[in-house]
Amino acid sequence: MRFDVVTLFPDFFSSGLSSGLLGRALVKQIAEVNLVNPRDFTHDKHHRVDDEPYGGGVGMLMKPEPIFAAVESIPVLEKREVILMTPSGETLKQPLLKNLAANYQQLVIICGHYEGVDERVTNLVTREISLGDFVLTCGEIPALTLINGVTRLLPGTVGKEESLKLESFEEDLLDYPQYTRPPEFRGWRVPDVLLSGNHGEIANWRKQQQLDRTQSRRPDLYETWLQDQS
Repeated sequence: MRFDVVTLFPDFFSSGLSSGLLGRALVKQIAEVNLVNPRDFTHDKHHRVDDEPYGGGVGMLMKPEPIFAAVESIPVLEKREVILMTPSGETLKQPLLKNLAANYQQLVIICGHYEGVDERVTNLVTREISLGDFVLTCGEIPALTLINGVTRLLPGTVGKEESLKLESFEEDLLDYPQYTRPPEFRGWRVPDVLLSGNHGEIANWRKQQQLDRTQSRRPDLYETWLQDQS
């Protein structure tokens, strides 16, 4: 998978792309990330990438010319999406991550700043994505989230790929609670069933915990799960 990120702040990604499973996946060339700065495509001495919005208003907008030039400088692979990270996009959920990981070779991600981007930039875009119903100071945070979420689904990133099938949201259910040593800590004991060695009872307990936890914490997900069972 190739990620091309159009960003005003390439340094933002230094730590996130070099840490943990994501960093190892890039070293193993399971995925690659290329950072493209729109400032490199400006022609004025100040390398200006923003301007005041027509019609007035608070804040500045990212200009279209540097973004278009940055995206158009990127090699085009056959199966590609050009994504704008924006609060008005579709909400990022696990099925979307799985779709992107399974069906695309290249994701071009445009990171907005200031009050957003000139609307004409959407003519470049094939998909708009949001992390949720809130606003952040920059598009780099959701872009890194997207890269992480897609890369961990690529073959070879996670050592035990079977674990991917047992996580939260894979079946519209939250994950079950998990414990490790010691068996008792400050008066809190690990449930006896997990120490029993009875794998059938453990599986039943975990499933029930998923149902109970999802129903109490995310009733919306629980209702979706119920509908899928009918």
